[in-house]
Amino acid sequence: MPRLQVLENGEKSWSPFSAGELHGRQDRLRRRMEELKLDACVFTSYHNICYFSGFLYCSFGRRYGFVVDDHRATVIAAGIDGGQPWRRVPGDALTYTDWNRDNYFHALRTALFSAGRKPARIGIEFDHVSLDLMAKLQAALPGVELVDVSDAVMRMRTIKSLEEQALIREGTRICDIGGAAVAGAVRAGVPEHEVALAGTQAMVRAIAASFPFVELMDTWVWFQSGINTDGAHNPVTNRVVQAGDILSLNCFPMIFGYYTALERTLFCDHVSDAHLRLWEINCEVHRAGLELIRPGARCCDIAATLNDIYRRHDLLQYRSFGYGHSFGVLSHYYGREAAVELREDVETVLEPGMVVSMEPMIMIPEGLPGAGGYREHDILILTETGAENITGFPFGPEHNIVGRG
Repeated sequence: MPRLQVLENGEKSWSPFSAGELHGRQDRLRRRMEELKLDACVFTSYHNICYFSGFLYCSFGRRYGFVVDDHRATVIAAGIDGGQPWRRVPGDALTYTDWNRDNYFHALRTALFSAGRKPARIGIEFDHVSLDLMAKLQAALPGVELVDVSDAVMRMRTIKSLEEQALIREGTRICDIGGAAVAGAVRAGVPEHEVALAGTQAMVRAIAASFPFVELMDTWVWFQSGINTDGAHNPVTNRVVQAGDILSLNCFPMIFGYYTALERTLFCDHVSDAHLRLWEINCEVHRAGLELIRPGARCCDIAATLNDIYRRHDLLQYRSFGYGHSFGVLSHYYGREAAVELREDVETVLEPGMVVSMEPMIMIPEGLPGAGGYREHDILILTETGAENITGFPFGPEHNIVGRG
């Protein structure tokens, strides 16, 4: 049986990114490869394969790759995907079959050593390659030096092109649609999962209506109530919402591998005085943070300034995580642009073209007045002179006491 196949089935699919956009990313990568004296790169992560090729794979226990050298770029995909990988990329796709266990590595070698080429230095992602994969790469590529490029390419991704910004704007608009659906579904006696379903369905339908062609995958809502609000990533449950509950709205549309987010504190029917005080303080921090995001600001300085506000209210010990992060090709199971996180240990200077969130959160433990998790979240695009807040859904007590009556 054949080890490799070329499955050019059908026509190339519509993409929100022009061929020039994706080829431009690959050309910038080649310039970086030249600086690092690399003959090729082999990407294995969801985020880098998607960023450089436009194809977001479904692993299901199989390996995927994207091979880039000085003249060619080839997606390595599994036969189970048919022609879909080729349709998604502006260039080539090489499919390996399941008939031999290590056909994936045969495909990599075929792509790397095409036309008699003999690469000596290859870039890979140390932050994604497991010990098992590293051993198999070394066995498949004897005598080749494997060099880490994960940080270099991550920093490339932090500056968003105008086409990326347009897609992120569209995702943020759809976040607001999901947020409205969630807020409208809240009532005492309704389970968390039913509220979440309303938001997910509204966003999926909005995505489907917004593009000539789109893969509808991975859009989700985390809707948390009561004690479940104590963690930002706590899963949806079947807990029933009660009047007076603190609630967390979290809407995440996924569009062509790009994640956007809307997160809001809500209350069902009414809010206690203790909860209201804490909510207003967190909104104060949020407003201050929105003003601090601008070109030239250091991530760590933003965090330190906002820490002072919490400290003044004796709440710093209840802060849960950093104040925000970069947006782009990432989701809850892949991707992270750790160089742009609003934390005390990140000294990155914000630049025009970056896209970041402001999302302060405090968590008050059960048994204390105002117990629960409080979080607001907006997305901003850095411009030459400041930052544009592209989130439209309102925040704060004037807007988000919902499900009354």
